[in-house]
Amino acid sequence: MRFGQRLAAAVAEHGPLCVGIDPHPGLLASWGLPQDASGLERFALTCVEAFGGRVAVVKPQSAFFEAHGSKGVAVLERVISDLRGTGTLVLVDAKRGDIGSTMAAYAAAYLTEGSPLAGDAVTVSPYLGFGSLRPALEAAAASGRGIFALALTSNPEGSSVQRATGPDGRSVAQSIVDEAARANAGADPLGDVGLVVGATVGRLDLDLSDLHGPVLAPGFGAQGGTVEDLRELFGADLRGVLPTSSRDVLRHGPGTASLRSAADAVRRALEM
Repeated sequence: MRFGQRLAAAVAEHGPLCVGIDPHPGLLASWGLPQDASGLERFALTCVEAFGGRVAVVKPQSAFFEAHGSKGVAVLERVISDLRGTGTLVLVDAKRGDIGSTMAAYAAAYLTEGSPLAGDAVTVSPYLGFGSLRPALEAAAASGRGIFALALTSNPEGSSVQRATGPDGRSVAQSIVDEAARANAGADPLGDVGLVVGATVGRLDLDLSDLHGPVLAPGFGAQGGTVEDLRELFGADLRGVLPTSSRDVLRHGPGTASLRSAADAVRRALEM
C-alpha cells in the first residue's frame, strides 16, 4: 500500500494520534536518565515498547538524536527498524529542505528503500519553493512513502512568511496547500503528501477542501492546543487530521504502562 493508504488503515486501527518521541534533555532528566547516548537509547526504546502497535504514528524528532552524534543517529535508526512491521508508522521529523542534488541526497536518506533512516514519511520544508521538493516527491512516490510539508506553523516567527500574500493574492501557505492538493489529485482515501498546520495557529485562513491528504497538527496538549482548537480550525469532522502530542504523553514515563495509559487518554479525548 502507498503511504496515504497505510496511514488511513493505521488511524482506523489505532485512532487519530501521533505521539512524538522527543528525547529532550529535560525529559531525560525527569526520567532519571543520563544526558548521553545511553540515556537517549533507553528513552527511545522505552517509547518503542510503549507505543509500537498501539498508536497510529510515532514521530521521532531527529534533532534530539543528532545532538548525540553518530551514536544518537544509530539510536534513531534502531527506533525506525524496531517499529517496522508493528502497525505503527514512523514519521521522521527532520524538516529537511534544500535544492538540487542536496535535496536529492536528503530524499535518498529519508525516503529510499534500504536506507536506515527511511521511516514511513518525513517532514520537509518547502520554503525554498515547493518545486525544490521534487526529489522528495519522486523518491516518496517510488518507495510508497509520504512527506509532510510545513504549511502554517504555530511559531510566531512563521507568520510573517507563511501568511504573506503573493502576486496572485494567495498567501504563501495557501500556495503550498494548493501544490500539495495537486500532488494528491485522485488519491483515495488519502494522498501521500501531507501538510503541517499547528494546532495553535489561532486562525486557519486556508482552504483545505481539495487537499485529499493528511494534516499533521502539532502543538496539541502541553503546548496549549485543545480538542476545541482542532475543531475550530478544521471543523467538526477531523478525518485526515493527525494531532500530535509529545511532552503531554512523555511526561508520564518512564514506565511503559503509564505511557500507554497517557496515550490512550489522549486518543479517547480526540475521539469524543
